[in-house]
Amino acid sequence: MRIGYLECFSGISGDMLLGALVDAGVPFAHLEQTAAALNVGARLEMRKVMRGGITATKVDVITPDSPAQNADRGHSHSEPEPAHTHESHAPHSHEPHTHEAHAQPTHAHAPHRHLSSILAIIRSAPLTETTKARAIRAFELLGHAEAAIHSIPVEKVHFHEVGAVDTIVDIVCGAAGCEALGVDRWLASPLNVGSGTVVCQHGTLPVPAPATLALLGDAPVYAAGPPMERVTPTGAAVLRMLDVSYAPLPAVRIQSSGYGAGGRDTPGEANLLRILVGEADAETPLTANSESIAVIETVIDDSSPQLLGYVSDLLLAAGAWDVYRAAVQMKKGRTGVQLTVLCRPDLVTTLRDLIFRETTTIGLHWRTENKIALAREFRRVATPWGDVQIKIARWPSGQVANASPEYEDCRRIAAEHALPLKQVMQEAMRIYAAGETAKEL
Repeated sequence: MRIGYLECFSGISGDMLLGALVDAGVPFAHLEQTAAALNVGARLEMRKVMRGGITATKVDVITPDSPAQNADRGHSHSEPEPAHTHESHAPHSHEPHTHEAHAQPTHAHAPHRHLSSILAIIRSAPLTETTKARAIRAFELLGHAEAAIHSIPVEKVHFHEVGAVDTIVDIVCGAAGCEALGVDRWLASPLNVGSGTVVCQHGTLPVPAPATLALLGDAPVYAAGPPMERVTPTGAAVLRMLDVSYAPLPAVRIQSSGYGAGGRDTPGEANLLRILVGEADAETPLTANSESIAVIETVIDDSSPQLLGYVSDLLLAAGAWDVYRAAVQMKKGRTGVQLTVLCRPDLVTTLRDLIFRETTTIGLHWRTENKIALAREFRRVATPWGDVQIKIARWPSGQVANASPEYEDCRRIAAEHALPLKQVMQEAMRIYAAGETAKEL
């Protein structure tokens, strides 16, 4: 298994990630091509800098309406915007601003964009589906975080700094660079979120900013070093789009590493993000992934089974982890159906609105619970009719807890060769088990 480990001892932002990716071996030309593919008039510049006595890579997004030395566009119009002076607490600006910049903020007239317009830019770009999916998820997470903070539908959230061209490029190029590294699973250290306050158009608020805090969820955080904002909303969204697990560095054979620089060079401190990339043995124990999960429930007694089946498909397509229905006995002897949806907490608003729109229910309830998942990996086995992917779950000790063939692979083979589905699944598991026995011997 190829592991990517993010060491966030000085936080994480969009520009720090791009620099670390290039430093770890992603061709800068690949990121340049990705930026050009977005067709938003932006380009990238790269240079070597020193942070705390360590050489690192700095990547800047250059846009037509702003100079190279912009602040990391990690904020929307409805969350804090860093003060534009050399005293700003936003440490990941491309370089500290002057008093002139404070008087004339370079992004004061940045366009406001709705989420739909940003997603349209990403979807229309000639990029891989993996890159598009990750970037789209990052912006959806940002949008839902803002909607939840301000109690408004996500469709009404319009982005200011997050909608600026340079942050679109930061997120999409970050997704492309992470894909280029070929990492199977991303892990991260606890996050140094910084401390102090950030000045915004709505006043002065404590670090981390509201959207950053919402995106981080139950990630382990701490504050160290001089007061400043160290994890930006862009950085928090990137962590979420990569499905990062927070755990100590497991036993891996390091193949590459890289340092990405933030904008501020603070004496006695390395304002850096470090990426380690290495191979872990299949037997290497990885900490189980713990996160929050939202549970949405409603009981319906005046709807057809066909309609509820259709709604279940819509919920899954919209991002629900699971949807299930159970018959229940209601008051006055009526039989109803309890609809239960499991999803990420940031999707509650979207899925709640979908249920109200598509079903006859007039009320529902939801709650947040804890979810823990065993470490998972995938392995392909060659059956007489084609390859089947096996999903393997492991205990933290490294022992296999469960293994099962992927349904879609087995169904495709069964249909192509006119075989019973159960025969394909049994043969895939037999071959997998034989390979495990051979390794033990």
